[in-house]
Amino acid sequence: MTTTSAKLLKLALPLIKTHGFTREALSLSALSLPTPLANPLPDASVTALFGPGDDACRTLVHAWLDDARRRMKEEATEKMGMGDVLKARLKSNEPVLEHLPEAFALLASSPLLPLPLLPVDPAPIIKHAAQVSNQACWIAHSDARESSWYTRRATISAIYLAAELHQLTSPKTAPAFLDSLLENAEHAGKALDETALFASYVWKSWRGIVRSSGVLV
Repeated sequence: MTTTSAKLLKLALPLIKTHGFTREALSLSALSLPTPLANPLPDASVTALFGPGDDACRTLVHAWLDDARRRMKEEATEKMGMGDVLKARLKSNEPVLEHLPEAFALLASSPLLPLPLLPVDPAPIIKHAAQVSNQACWIAHSDARESSWYTRRATISAIYLAAELHQLTSPKTAPAFLDSLLENAEHAGKALDETALFASYVWKSWRGIVRSSGVLV
């Protein structure tokens, strides 16, 4: 990624709240440069810098996720326990919560197949949860031995994924839900039954995208 692309991606992050994970947000980022452009980036420039079609949107999703993990580390304190770390990560979702279903849909769909044959691949979402867990375990248990750390990471990954999916449907109860999973880690597997909600949100998001493009499914 070029220096220009990286700068524009960073400037696009605050625009996600109002414009979503869209090419428009990337285009408007040029207006926030130290020496702003007179107009937003033309679509051809967005494609050249960030990729064609939804690939550019996926680039923005990944940049936002990377930034959220960076802030996890920078804003952590020594006294924070696992619950505090994961709640802080959930809180960072709040400004863009209404756009997360669409973001997850972008990550979990293949750009190789045409609509309406888009498969749902949970691997990118699972990878995201694992990366959050990895960061959280290092913050809250930086002195853990390697074997116990890997075991702990797998459990925390499952718990965080369940809590984040819960947040999509019930934001106000997500912290308490997270606490209940951390207190009863052996039940985390049952909580992951909420992945059915994820599939539903993916489809609803894609259906909205398709309808906005004028294609009925």
